[in-house]
Amino acid sequence: MAETQPVRGFRDLVVPESSRTAALEAHARATLGRYGFGEVRLPTLENAELFVKSTGENTDIVEKEMFRLSDQGGRSLALRPEGTPGAVRAYLDNNLRQLGGPAKLFYVGSMFRAERPQKGRYREFEQIGVETLGNPHPAADVESILALRALLDAAGLSGRTRLKLNNLGCLTQAECRPRYRSELVSFLEARKDSLCETCKGRLGKNPLRILDCKGDGPRLRPDLPPFKPCAACSGHVEQVATLLAVTGVDHVRDPHLVRGLDYYNRTVFEFAADGLGSQDALAGGGRYDGLVEQMGGPSTPAVGWALGVERLLIAAEAADPALAALSGHGAAAGVFVAVQGGAAAVTEGTRALEDLRRFGLPASGGLFASSLKAQMKEAGRQGARLCVIIGDAEAAKSPPTCQLKDMEGGSQAEVLLQDLRDAAGKRLSEEHPRA
Repeated sequence: MAETQPVRGFRDLVVPESSRTAALEAHARATLGRYGFGEVRLPTLENAELFVKSTGENTDIVEKEMFRLSDQGGRSLALRPEGTPGAVRAYLDNNLRQLGGPAKLFYVGSMFRAERPQKGRYREFEQIGVETLGNPHPAADVESILALRALLDAAGLSGRTRLKLNNLGCLTQAECRPRYRSELVSFLEARKDSLCETCKGRLGKNPLRILDCKGDGPRLRPDLPPFKPCAACSGHVEQVATLLAVTGVDHVRDPHLVRGLDYYNRTVFEFAADGLGSQDALAGGGRYDGLVEQMGGPSTPAVGWALGVERLLIAAEAADPALAALSGHGAAAGVFVAVQGGAAAVTEGTRALEDLRRFGLPASGGLFASSLKAQMKEAGRQGARLCVIIGDAEAAKSPPTCQLKDMEGGSQAEVLLQDLRDAAGKRLSEEHPRA
């Protein structure tokens, strides 16, 4: 049976989770569209060097987690582990800078990392991400954060998330992050023997990542040397905080918040939510003003974020198990057509199903070989609001009729089949009755 099972860390996505995922994608496209972001569809396979140069050769993603392979020509390729490098490459390759104004992009798609699988974390996982390239103002950071919060709210987490904000400074001013890195390395060197093996390896490569270690980080934080960013970086992030307050977005400053990628500078942020355990991060991002130039393009300010779809769905379900916006069966629950009778009833049932669908109403049914009791049970399982019942008696009338049953309120009325789509459409547009 092993040959018929997915590779460890990969999985099939079936109903109802596939329906919930599709609903979230629809929310993302609608929400991000309102904020002026346009979708970019990125290739799944890229040159491995793209991620080495951008993400950082000393990051966990490149060192441990990236799926690498070689093609017939011996080229080193990789399944994309994150979206930002591909989005920046697309920005450069398609000359989006020449269009004038900032480029505001979003993407939806699978990413791949060879991590240890656990709840909400898979080796193939879906990510939604946003990138703004070409706007240096703190307002771009704020717009990015607001778009993310709007998406989280649309997923049913309004008032249930926490925003953390930090300032990572810059690499261009000696008195900013370069000075702090030197102070941090001296601090950590004096405690090297107490560090875990992973953090010992990070010490000479990416010491800021030690602050994010689940073991060493909390123990070291009380005694860490304070970080004092340069005036330009301080002013930028302070204005981000001010504009967030103006728009009514609460946040906390977390001086220990870092991101696991080398390219971030100045603003970094993260949304957390309940229902995810100790690792409660839903989404995060920040500013990466040097990445485009690092990848061979002109100096270009940029900011963005990414969220994990699987983790967002877990948090949404924990917040409200009956969440209508992200629940569902194979088709949207609307009208179920049930038939009890012979060929004439089946004919009218088939015609009614197609007529409802062409009218734009979600309709299911077609289980005409089953008993009426079994069909009604299936209508309930699918969460149908209305059930259309057609028997021999209804089909024999001129014109044919049906029984239209409200599955929630219990009422039932005879309706001409030629009027069914209007009657069903009107009932579905009404507020659902409550018990």
